[in-house]
Amino acid sequence: MNRDVAGGLEEPDRLRPESGSLALAAPADDWSRADWEKAAADVLRKAGRLADSDPDDQVWEALTRTTYDGVPIPPLGTPDPARPPASPRADRVGGWDVRVRAFDGFDVVAELERGATSLWVLAEHVAADALPAFLDGVRLDLAPVVLEQPTLTHAEALVALGPLHPDANLGATADADLADFARLALDAGTRAVVVDGVAVHERGASDAQELGWVLARGAQVLRALEAEGIASAEAFGLLELRVAVTDEQLPSIAKLRALRVLWARVAELCGVSDPGTRVHAVTSRPMTSAYDVPVNLLRTTVAAFAAGVGGADALTVVPFDEPTGETSARGRRLARNISALLVEEAHLARVADPAGGSYAVEQVTDELGRAAWAELDLIETDGQESFDARVAQVRAAREDDVAHRRRPVTGLSEFANPADLPPPRRNLSYRWGAAFEALRADPPDTHVFLATLGPVADHSARAGFATSLLAAGGVAADALREHAGQRVVCLAGTDTAYAQWGGAEARRLRDGGAERIIVVGAPADWADDWCAPGIDAIAFLERTREALR
Repeated sequence: MNRDVAGGLEEPDRLRPESGSLALAAPADDWSRADWEKAAADVLRKAGRLADSDPDDQVWEALTRTTYDGVPIPPLGTPDPARPPASPRADRVGGWDVRVRAFDGFDVVAELERGATSLWVLAEHVAADALPAFLDGVRLDLAPVVLEQPTLTHAEALVALGPLHPDANLGATADADLADFARLALDAGTRAVVVDGVAVHERGASDAQELGWVLARGAQVLRALEAEGIASAEAFGLLELRVAVTDEQLPSIAKLRALRVLWARVAELCGVSDPGTRVHAVTSRPMTSAYDVPVNLLRTTVAAFAAGVGGADALTVVPFDEPTGETSARGRRLARNISALLVEEAHLARVADPAGGSYAVEQVTDELGRAAWAELDLIETDGQESFDARVAQVRAAREDDVAHRRRPVTGLSEFANPADLPPPRRNLSYRWGAAFEALRADPPDTHVFLATLGPVADHSARAGFATSLLAAGGVAADALREHAGQRVVCLAGTDTAYAQWGGAEARRLRDGGAERIIVVGAPADWADDWCAPGIDAIAFLERTREALR
């Protein structure tokens, strides 16, 4: 680096966007874009993902994935002078509000003493006249309380307990009594309305669809409040925006940043310079699994990290065991502690807007924001029914990806443990891996016999694939040396071994009582079914289970 005449630091040439270079190694090593493409292409050729004749720059296409909104996620963030950094920045300084869901029978004081900083109260489970006793001992001026699906009586009961924290929210979500909620909140100095995109996410919506819905609903609320004589500047201060974050880290960071950009644009169109945006992030329920539930800790930690980096003002981490229908004290403690670890141990909140200026984040933020704004236009022009149809299309596409294991759910569709018993009862909220969970909940009584051809080194990969695939459907594979009369047999070997011995082995197995033979690899005329990477795993497992019954 060189110092300019004013004494400041001058940006090195190799970091400037116009140089076309990327700083990928130590400062002494100047790697160009072409160098990176060549190195990456060499790896992909060894893995069989690029042909020798493919140009090196094809690595971008090979490694770029696309979200359900058509937003490309490139393998590397690169400078783009034509794409200015997104604005405004996430303005949260320090740790975020650790919000826990509370309901009847919940010890709210203990939760606050153990690390929670605000309460999300399910009004459906706490009667309005029970709120004083439920919140007894809570410093309501220090710990914000947010109501979910309340009646106006709930809101009045909460205000009567005041003074309330300015970020408390009376929780109006429906249009009924909206003006009454707003005036009550203005008098109490709190917020009045939650624009809840999580509900749309839990129906299967994509990120852009969720953001577009939040914008449309937010605009609808603002119009309603304006019609009641509430000025735009006051109306913006009454709203809190709620969205889901998933274990897709980069899109989730970009999602929160895009939301701020988009909401600021809505405010600008309303003549409001500072919308006072407050964003509540909730870790996704659909991404979790009721099986191998400790893996949910990994998912929620990644999602919480994304929320913190993306600038969430408040964060609710769903307990890892909630999908089992029996959330435990341990589950709630670990959910709280994820935030504590990220803030206090990982120091994630020491830097304001840590994702700001990242080429990758800014690019995805910009692309996602454009897609969400387009979704807003569609909602405004085509209405709710058309929006529901688009959400259904995304949900079907995601379920197809899960079924084909293009989108793996660890511990469920991949690396499943057949010995992991079904939970006593399941939380029936929608989850991406629901089809696999339904299979696991009703395992067959009999096993599949796994027959192998040739040396272990030859058949181990395909045998392992078949065992993992069958386990994802609750089916155990029996690898005894000799066939013991099982009706369904899965044959694993190399293509060469199949050509030499496959037909004869199939006849021997049928003579021993096999009624259905599955081959791992390409279809064969001597087999009844086949399995290989990329097949519809759900359809295959349903056929196999039917044969076992």
